[in-house]
Amino acid sequence: MATREAVENCINRCEQAVQSAREQFAEGNRQENYGYYDFSEPLTELEEAYNELCKLAISANSQQRERLHRMRLVIQQLQNEMILQEHEPTM
Repeated sequence: MATREAVENCINRCEQAVQSAREQFAEGNRQENYGYYDFSEPLTELEEAYNELCKLAISANSQQRERLHRMRLVIQQLQNEMILQEHEPTM
């Protein structure tokens, strides 16, 4: 079973990755007029956080799994937004 501390640490790291990615995403959107903005670094951080969540969810109880699942949805949504923005043609 996953400890409460392990789940809290994982959620905190994920929240930090999400916050960092959102800041870089906002910066990329501001610089959109200047050309292509590479989101590969924040996407890599999000993917690492996502993988950590998945590993921890295996040994979590149902309540912990629910918290981890909600965080996983936040990460996936942000990843999708960044990927779509990254590949959107500029006119």
